[in-house]
Amino acid sequence: MGRSRTTIADVAARAGVGASTVSRVLNDGHVSAPARARVLAAMSDLAYRPQASARALALGSTGTLGMVIPFFTHPSAVERVRGVLAAVDETPFELVVCNVADPIQRDEYLGRRAPLDRTDGLLIVSLAPRDDEVDALLAAGAAVVLVDADHPRLPRVVIDDVRGGEMATQHLLDLGHERIAFVGDTSDPRYGFVASRRRFTGYCNAMQAAGLPLPPELQRTGPHGRRIAHRLTSELLSLAEPPTAIFAASDTQALGVLEAAGYEGVAVPDELSVVGFDDLEVAPYVGLTTVAQPLYESGRRGLQRLLGLLASEDDGPLEERLELQLKVRRTTAPCPDA
Repeated sequence: MGRSRTTIADVAARAGVGASTVSRVLNDGHVSAPARARVLAAMSDLAYRPQASARALALGSTGTLGMVIPFFTHPSAVERVRGVLAAVDETPFELVVCNVADPIQRDEYLGRRAPLDRTDGLLIVSLAPRDDEVDALLAAGAAVVLVDADHPRLPRVVIDDVRGGEMATQHLLDLGHERIAFVGDTSDPRYGFVASRRRFTGYCNAMQAAGLPLPPELQRTGPHGRRIAHRLTSELLSLAEPPTAIFAASDTQALGVLEAAGYEGVAVPDELSVVGFDDLEVAPYVGLTTVAQPLYESGRRGLQRLLGLLASEDDGPLEERLELQLKVRRTTAPCPDA
C-alpha cells in the first residue's frame, strides 16, 4: 500500500494549531506571524502540497495558472520561462505549461484544448491569437495576458522589434559598413510568428534611411536554427561580393553565422562584423554584439500582469513595451573598406 497523503490535520498537529488556522494560511487569511511561521515550517517538514480541488472549493479557483508557449526548450523561451517561474514562486499558484511543437498543437491550445477549465488564468507566449480565438477566450471569461505577441483586445508585454532591427543595422552603418546582409526566419503563417519579419523591416528602414540599396542576394531566410544560419552564411560568404557585416535576427542564428565564418576562414570582426538579437546567456561569453531584449523580465512581467487581472488590480496600459538596449562587444568593428 502506498504512503497516505499528508492532510491539513497532519499539518495542524505538527504546528500545534487548529485546522482552520492552516486553512487561513493557505487562503491568505488573517493569521498571527508566529502561527503562520509554524504552519509554513510544518508544511515544509511534511512536504505538504494543497490539492487544487480543495483550493477550488475554498476560493472558487483552481490555484493553477496556465502558460502556452512554443518550443519552450529554445534558449529565448527558456529565459522567458525562468521569469515566469520566478513570479509564480512568489504566489500560492501552480503552473501548467502547454508546449506547442507544431501548428496543430498551436490551434488546439489556443482553441478547444485551451486549459481554461483547470486554470484561473492563461499566459500566451510568442503566439498571437486570431480574432475568433480571442472571441472564444473572452466569452469564456478567461483572464489572458500575452507576452511577445499582439492582439488589440488583450493586455500584452512586448518589445519594438522594428526598432530593434533599426538599432542593430544603424550600429553597423555607424561603423562604415554598407554591404550589410540579413539572416532571419522564413515566415510561417501557421504559427503567426512575426518577430523576425519585423526585425527585417527595421533593417530595411535603416538601410533605406542611409540611402543604400537592398540587394536581394544579401537577404537570407530559413527555418529557425543555428545550423540553417550556418548554411545561409556560407552562401553569403561565397558571393562574388560578400557582405562586410551580417545582422542575424536572433542570437541563435548569430552563433551559426560565427561558426560559418570560422569554417570559411573569415575573421570576425576584422573581415566580418556580426550583430545578433536577444542577448542570450551565451552572448557575453562569445563576445557577441547584440540587441538585448529583457526576456526574463518579459516572462516575469507577463505573469505579474496576469495576477493583477485575477485580483482586479491590473491598471497598466493594454500594451506594455519593454526597453531594448544595444550591447556592443567583440564581434563588430569598423568596416575594413571604410
